[in-house]
Amino acid sequence: MSAPAPLSRVLLADDQRDVLDALELLLKGEPFEVHTATSPAAVLAAVRRSPFDALLVDLNYTRDTTSGQEGIELIEAVRRLEPDLPVIVMTAWGTIEIAVSAMRAGASDFIEKPWDNQRLLSVLRNQVELGRALRTARRLQAENELLQDGGREFIAASAAMQPVLQLVARVAPSDANILITGEAGVGKGELARLIHERSNRRANPFISVNMGGIAESVFESEMFGHVKGAFTDARTDRIGRFELADGGTLFLDEIACLPYTQQGKLLRVLESGDYEPVGSSRTRHADVRVVSATNGDLRAMIAAGSFRDDLLFRLNTVEIRLPPLRDRRDDIMPLATRFLEVYSRKYGREAGGFARDAAQALLSYSWPGNVRELSHVVERAVLIRAAPQIRAADLMLGPADTATTPRLEHLTLDAAEEMLIRAALERCDGNVQAAAEQLGLSRSALYRRMEKYGT
Repeated sequence: MSAPAPLSRVLLADDQRDVLDALELLLKGEPFEVHTATSPAAVLAAVRRSPFDALLVDLNYTRDTTSGQEGIELIEAVRRLEPDLPVIVMTAWGTIEIAVSAMRAGASDFIEKPWDNQRLLSVLRNQVELGRALRTARRLQAENELLQDGGREFIAASAAMQPVLQLVARVAPSDANILITGEAGVGKGELARLIHERSNRRANPFISVNMGGIAESVFESEMFGHVKGAFTDARTDRIGRFELADGGTLFLDEIACLPYTQQGKLLRVLESGDYEPVGSSRTRHADVRVVSATNGDLRAMIAAGSFRDDLLFRLNTVEIRLPPLRDRRDDIMPLATRFLEVYSRKYGREAGGFARDAAQALLSYSWPGNVRELSHVVERAVLIRAAPQIRAADLMLGPADTATTPRLEHLTLDAAEEMLIRAALERCDGNVQAAAEQLGLSRSALYRRMEKYGT
């Protein structure tokens, strides 16, 4: 049985205890961990002390009772500490001027006292989810910047990557849908982020979805959202990925895993931009640029009747194929060096560099797992090395792998599962469907485990 999802941490701020009591009572049955504060100073201290998913704050405190200035100053101070933290403001003296001032200061939404319970709950749920999506997008962007030369430059010095970069330069500024193909682990997700960063949508969200990790039964809810009461477990409204990506880029990874029965629903959105959340009769529109990726053969799937040709035509206005790492040898050492910098910083270790024998081992290895495998190899070497420089033995490549692979009975359950999954993927040359069959798993179950172990 999986662990329950962690509660969203919400901070309530008001100088009247009865207001806080009423709000705590209202949120008692919701998936929130509620904290309270009675002054702006207490709010700022709490935000500095630990992270929150949303703030619900009054605009007026003891200094005055009607201007909202204390609350506006509080919003500005919170924004300086946590730019992505949703702040919902409330006041009994609601005017257009105060609402506008609060929004300009950085408020995410505005509620007037006395509040409507359902509206307050809906606003709070939506802001928590939007805030998490924004923080995830910023985290991914920050990680991507660490892995890019000069902050924005994609590491691609090899001759095999020059046609890829030239094509990206031509098509990224457009709104054309792009299909990225290539073996597992070649960096399709990183290329998708590069396309977004070089597009006219760069200031808007980049939302990534692993299609192999979404069960068919919840596909519509995940992609289009749902309204409260749409089905048995729909206890709250949910924002779908298309709405989260509105104005930006939606990256559909492992698009070949999309069940045939759901492909027509995705096609409709790609054609018109229109969709309906589950349980709603109201049509919504999303302005989204779709970048998708796969290591599968979509044309073979079309011939086999498991993928729609009209959907492929919508997805691959432009198709970009990423070469495997073995065909871009000139990129191996720049990538390895960048991974070394990233993981040395992450684990607080001296970077040190690669010894000559380690560099030779990296360049002579075949890299069946591509860039993803290189990243894992360097991370492991950073952790286990005994000297400042990484030596060939620290990389555990080639014949040394067999000798140093631990026996199953000496591993934890998670470590054994990860080792078996990696071995199956290597035997199947990265073919997820074939590896899943060997392991006795469904494809979606294998994708969930691959996400868990970062394979």
